[in-house]
Amino acid sequence: MPLYVFACPECGSFEVARPMAEASSRTCCPTCQGEARRVFTPPRLTRLATPVRRALETEEASAHEPRVVTGNAGVRCGSAGSRCRRG
Repeated sequence: MPLYVFACPECGSFEVARPMAEASSRTCCPTCQGEARRVFTPPRLTRLATPVRRALETEEASAHEPRVVTGNAGVRCGSAGSRCRRG
């Protein structure tokens, strides 16, 4: 049975195991018995194919510090054969 994360406005988040048919139903907080809403979270995938895992790692790494890509990779302005435009 899948685990779903719910959030109580008073107590915070908690997990509930329930059938997929009841995934979107609200539930009561186990601590204060207040109404809690489901928090949508990504599925917990334990084994990914290597290309998918690498793509996800690259995406995550570039989210904070993206690499700068230029049309002339490795060629700097002023080096032999480069064309620089001066504005």
